[in-house]
Amino acid sequence: MKDAVGTRSPDALLRTSRDTAFRQRKWHTQIGDGSLGESGSNMQPAAMQTERHADIAATVVATMRQLGVLGLPRNYEIFYEALSGTNRELSLAVVSLSNRPTQDDLDRIGRRFFAQNHGPGIVEHARDVIARELEDIATLLRSERTHIEKYGRILDETSSGLATRSLLSQELLQKIAGAMSAATNSTIDHGRQVASTLSDKTAELESVKTKLEEYKRLADTDPLTHIWNRRAFDKEITRIYNSNKGILFNALILADIDRFKDINDRYGHPVGDKIIQIIADIFQSSVRGGMFVARTGGEEFALIVEGASEDATYEIAERIRMLIEQTPFSSSQTGANYGTVTVSMGICMASEADGPEDLYTKADRALYRSKVSGRNRVTRHSTMAGRAGKNWLLYKKD
Repeated sequence: MKDAVGTRSPDALLRTSRDTAFRQRKWHTQIGDGSLGESGSNMQPAAMQTERHADIAATVVATMRQLGVLGLPRNYEIFYEALSGTNRELSLAVVSLSNRPTQDDLDRIGRRFFAQNHGPGIVEHARDVIARELEDIATLLRSERTHIEKYGRILDETSSGLATRSLLSQELLQKIAGAMSAATNSTIDHGRQVASTLSDKTAELESVKTKLEEYKRLADTDPLTHIWNRRAFDKEITRIYNSNKGILFNALILADIDRFKDINDRYGHPVGDKIIQIIADIFQSSVRGGMFVARTGGEEFALIVEGASEDATYEIAERIRMLIEQTPFSSSQTGANYGTVTVSMGICMASEADGPEDLYTKADRALYRSKVSGRNRVTRHSTMAGRAGKNWLLYKKD
């Protein structure tokens, strides 16, 4: 529901069906006052607190699905706070989003209202930790160097003293031996302390590194299917044009589930989510290891094929299409049969495009041709009339 300028009103943002546990009742959340009530009446916070929180959580999930928002923890945080009405400024920022907000839009809201919990903040904190740990290590090493230099001076002074004395008493020799033994033991003990501290610092740095790698993995992973997401795809498709080899030996396959909205409308979003997961598994299991597979949108997938001709790429796409068509989609619990699910695909070789955006656009046009030609088919960009090719054999990387 849009108003005259194309933004959603608070009512349009928040109006959605609630969980069946509440007997399909319609609830309406008013942004700003923090109240949650059934149409025409207000709920009592003390008596209905548990139900209220469950209701908000259900609304968050339903609203995010309706808007096509990725199920990332930081996105749940934004919508939960907006729908609970605890931060009116945040609520208004969410209301002002378009009907299909991008992840960049949501990340900007996240950085504004939850800076400590969002990507850049996490990275900056990790950098600070690493900087402190490295400085501590440098200080330890400087201290160790000073200690060793001091020990060296003791040895030099003792050696010089011995050289100037022709005869040494037994008492003096014992004092020298005692001093050397104490200096040596002190140096050994100090070295052990430094080694132990360096070990601890190394473990702390490894922990920070692991957390950063995990955050990077989560940031690039689709939470529903556990394959790569659009963010990772955008980076991967850009890499294709970083070298002649990438341009000449890569291809892009785009896929879209046919009539997916009808599936969601008829069987509900949980069934739709399960179908997306199954199709993602088919994509991943049907290609060789290391091939890049991503979920780029609600029911959209992308596959970057490396080292294959156009005919071989077409065969990969056709095999996946047939596997999906032949897969039974039914409920193991209820036995309900959801019918045949199909996908349409479009292919474009990297050598036929001027760059990442052009490659995506041309593969998307081929996908659209598959859709309008009857769905459940694969179309090559090279077979489309009026296509503009590019001779990348003449390409020279700057």
